[in-house]
Amino acid sequence: MTSPFPIPSFAERCKVSAKQSFGASFSHPFVLALADGSLDPKIFRFYQIQDAKYLESFSDACAILSTKVTDPEDKLWLIDAARMALVVESQLHMGYGKTLGYDAKSIAETEPTPNNLAYQNHMIASVVKGSVVEGFAAIAPCPWLYIDLGQHLLKEKGKIPEDHPYASWLLMYSDPGFNEYMTGLLSRLQKYADLADEDSKKRAVAAFQQSCNYEWMFWEQAWTEQSWPSR
Repeated sequence: MTSPFPIPSFAERCKVSAKQSFGASFSHPFVLALADGSLDPKIFRFYQIQDAKYLESFSDACAILSTKVTDPEDKLWLIDAARMALVVESQLHMGYGKTLGYDAKSIAETEPTPNNLAYQNHMIASVVKGSVVEGFAAIAPCPWLYIDLGQHLLKEKGKIPEDHPYASWLLMYSDPGFNEYMTGLLSRLQKYADLADEDSKKRAVAAFQQSCNYEWMFWEQAWTEQSWPSR
């Protein structure tokens, strides 16, 4: 699939290294059932609540990363990204919450699944302990994969039927407005890769690949309704 936004060389290096795990999400049974509308609403509800928990940490990761850059424009971009993760995404979550029976209180009281918590910890550790390029690499797969996936599904379907049970989700992530966001994210990933030594770049590639692995595991935790062992 031709990308609707530019992919700089380091982003391409990251994606090539994670080709298998990045591509695996496209054929996960959760994604396929979501696309054709057959996904059990109970499983989608589980996913939405866990996604809201994840986005809190994604927002934290962007906010923390903003303290590690000195360019004011990069700081503002990261702060806006942190805000968007909570505000824009919450509109989608709360919209489905009205029909699927959950609210902000339900989300707050839900414990992250093992896969979800591991992904959150990976992102936070990458931005706290790693270099700036490692931090950008760790947060990039989530929006990149969702936007690629949304636009791929739109291309496959041609048009999202109004009565599709997950039309709002499909329309949100296929919105070409996200292309500008990805351009901003990947250009900054390239900027800080250009400033980094090779060891930092290798760690960044590894952080990107790990996030791609966790993206697949996120679909899996929702599909299986993963839970912690009984205490």
